[in-house]
Amino acid sequence: KGIPIVEITLHVGYGTFLPLRVNDIRHHKMHSERFYISKNAATTINRKKKDKGRIIAVGTTSVRTLEYATNKDGIVTDGPGQCDLFIYPGYQFQTVTSMITNFHLPKSSLIMLVSAFAGRSAILSAYQEAIQKNYRFFSYGDAMFIT
Repeated sequence: KGIPIVEITLHVGYGTFLPLRVNDIRHHKMHSERFYISKNAATTINRKKKDKGRIIAVGTTSVRTLEYATNKDGIVTDGPGQCDLFIYPGYQFQTVTSMITNFHLPKSSLIMLVSAFAGRSAILSAYQEAIQKNYRFFSYGDAMFIT
């Protein structure tokens, strides 16, 4: 209630779903995905940020895109771009305050992102409960709200 909805355009690539293939996550090379953020979307998000409102992203690729499009002053910029941001534990989120996402597979960049957002132990606990309750994982499975 009272939450404006804005759309951004993402061209999600297969690389989003690939497992990490490095022992040290700092050496992972993130694939690049094209995006477009309209002036209206950026303005609405920035207004909500200024008013200390919640920015709820739907999907990890939306999270990555919004974080990538946020400049050093904390302003979400509009226009086209290429996002290759790899978010893993230790990342300081600048824009997204909550997200809706599905349960991701282990050893993926997506599980790293949600762990960076909520904390590794909270995610492991949520996943343990999901397994016990037979939730479905991956793109066509169940979803969770992380705040």
